[in-house]
Amino acid sequence: MKFELQATDKASSARAGLITTAHGTIETPIFMPVGTLGSVKGVHMHELRDDIKAQIILGNTYHLYLRPGTEILLQAGGLHKFNGWERPILTDSGGFQVFSLSANRKLKEDGAHFRSHIDGSKHVFTPEGTVDIQRIIGADIMMALDECTPGTADRTYARKSLDLTHRWLDRGWKHYKETEGLYGYDQAFFPIVQGCTYADMRRESARKVASLGAEGNAIGGLAVGEPAEVMYEMIEVVNDILPADRPRYLMGVGTPANILEAIDRGVDMMDCVMPTRNGRNGMLFTSEGIMNMRNKKWADDFRPIQEDGPSYVDRVYSRAYLRHLFISQELLAMQIASIHNLAFYLWLVGEARRHIIAGDFHSWKEDMLKRVTTRL
Repeated sequence: MKFELQATDKASSARAGLITTAHGTIETPIFMPVGTLGSVKGVHMHELRDDIKAQIILGNTYHLYLRPGTEILLQAGGLHKFNGWERPILTDSGGFQVFSLSANRKLKEDGAHFRSHIDGSKHVFTPEGTVDIQRIIGADIMMALDECTPGTADRTYARKSLDLTHRWLDRGWKHYKETEGLYGYDQAFFPIVQGCTYADMRRESARKVASLGAEGNAIGGLAVGEPAEVMYEMIEVVNDILPADRPRYLMGVGTPANILEAIDRGVDMMDCVMPTRNGRNGMLFTSEGIMNMRNKKWADDFRPIQEDGPSYVDRVYSRAYLRHLFISQELLAMQIASIHNLAFYLWLVGEARRHIIAGDFHSWKEDMLKRVTTRL
């Protein structure tokens, strides 16, 4: 994997770059749709490619390990061939999913012991094992196994968690360097900065991560309960240390405002389930603000969903029609909303990139922040 820094904004830390992988080039800053089980919920691959303009999608090690399982993925020749997505894929190591299963998991020195949410069967994720699973999945970018510390954790817990994450990182990095991809192309491995909301621990973790010289680096453990301003502060602390010549991936974030603020602080890659999850529940994000499509005010509004919309769905379907579908509980409503929201997110980061290159990102961002946080 290669990263080329193309432009930086004069009034902020925003950057525009190119990531080159075996399955294509990614223009940064970029938003990555989440395809947990190898699919972005309710969205066809051709819609991701042609209408949403997705350049890279995510898969999840935890879920794909349980279903369909590594044996099937290996027989298929990896996730790209299994799901038909020909562009880059990034896989989360499963650390966050294990974190979210707190009632069904135990963290030990060897790894994370957990019970399947499907059938209760027992499993163990080790730092080495998650590398092997991601080798089978065939992701262009693999993530290190870590513990995602709750945003409200005290210093004692955060310290213990960070030390464990760093020991796991050493093991995972060593195993990654000693193994090769299974399908004839290279796979990158991103270590993850943790440290909760404690600046000294974040700096320590960032220095540890930077010292490995990995092809890219990730920032984890944010947007998990801490205030947004604290999240932004931690991003600044970490990005002051992470190398500028490698892409920076902020995991699991977030709202359009979060994305703009993260880009402003030097983040290159982001992902979140929000555009599809919120879309399925009737919330649409647009360049003019946020719309609840179940509100009666849209019942006789025959304008397109977004008149300058980035996706075909905005020009084909009216607000009144989409509201009708949601009120009628038609499945098409969730599909239209998901495609629209993802297309908007990709449009937003594309516009950010354009303004970074043009040199006026910061002023554009300030105006866009007011718009995307307005409730329509």
